[in-house]
Amino acid sequence: MQMAADFPENYLRYPDAFQFIKDVAVDWDRTLYLEAEPMAYITAARKAKGTDNWFVGCVSGNAPHKSQLSLSFLDKGRKYEATIYTDAPDADYRSNPKAYRIERRTVTASTKLSLTAVAGGGYAISIVPKR
Repeated sequence: MQMAADFPENYLRYPDAFQFIKDVAVDWDRTLYLEAEPMAYITAARKAKGTDNWFVGCVSGNAPHKSQLSLSFLDKGRKYEATIYTDAPDADYRSNPKAYRIERRTVTASTKLSLTAVAGGGYAISIVPKR
């Protein structure tokens, strides 16, 4: 069972951030663990069943985490649009938990993303082929 763990009124208040939850698949062809350190962070990528859409998620523990994320799992020779949902630089799970940024960019299998998750934070990325 998939669920969204927050109050419905928060999703209504932040529809741009809620878009990832609306877009993310619930059935998968492939799952990759891209980086992990027990009790510190984990980053996983999942390919939606029957599509070429990928969804990446990272969650950090008690310390911030900097990722140098390779997108080499994408099909070579193809362009994708990535929508990247990240913690804002001033985000803090205690004092500023709703600070986030959303960025869109074109990516390929050779792209490396530099992303930071604050302590108790994370990031999410939807990656869809460009038409």
